Amino acid sequence: MARLTDTVAVVTGGGRGIGREIALQQAREGAKVAVLARTATEIEETVSLIQGGGGRAIAVTTDVAEYSAVESAFARIASELGPVETLVNNHGSFQAFGPVWECDPLVWWRDVEINLRGTFHTSRAATPTMLARGKGRIVNLVSGGTGNSFPHGSGYASSKAAIMRLTECLNDTTIAHNVRAFAVDPGLVRSAMTEMQLFSEAGKTYLPGIQQLFDDGVDIDPSRAALLITDIAAGRFDVLAGRLLRGVDDRDGLEKDMESLVAADGRALRFTAIEQQKL
Repeated sequence: MARLTDTVAVVTGGGRGIGREIALQQAREGAKVAVLARTATEIEETVSLIQGGGGRAIAVTTDVAEYSAVESAFARIASELGPVETLVNNHGSFQAFGPVWECDPLVWWRDVEINLRGTFHTSRAATPTMLARGKGRIVNLVSGGTGNSFPHGSGYASSKAAIMRLTECLNDTTIAHNVRAFAVDPGLVRSAMTEMQLFSEAGKTYLPGIQQLFDDGVDIDPSRAALLITDIAAGRFDVLAGRLLRGVDDRDGLEKDMESLVAADGRALRFTAIEQQKL
């Protein structure tokens, strides 16, 4: 039997790229999938691909930055598919390029609003039912800007670092009820977002290193993150709840290292033990 049979998964930003691959992989493992995004044609295409493979899915057009829209979306999902067991927050915005003093404040804030507020909204909508049922997993996608400075992508990086902290806070408040939260960095994947970084004037001016990374062959297939997230949904990495997992990880090796990572308090957004002692 497929590992996710009789479960319901929600994948935001599921109309293309990484999100579409995540939705397809969840369906291949038997999950019924709700595909969310703002662009109806894209998520309908993802649903069509799932249905063509014999799976069950629905397309739900939603702006995750609007909580009333998210509430309505989750009510529809519960009605048509059943209670959500896996939530994958893959939505993302990266429009504000450049140093802080040159970024349009509204564009900068919109990146934060979609990325961080959207993740809060969907998590808030999903957790009550998960807690009531005593099971659930939430996967929040982060990025390389989570743990490193990203001077010309400050809005995006700040939001992703905040999502990492939100993941830890959420997990710490739900794990006693068998509801777990995880962060996943899919790696550098060629997507609509990276295409804009590569070919827009602002991207070429402020983010030239992206092109160099692709030239150097740093291009992660989205299937790696999708397979990792399917393993998470199936419970393989429950020991690492509240921590960061990466698309580039060797999943078998990661499973072997889980206990040592936890013992070292690795893959977390925290001060070192020595720094903690000084506080």
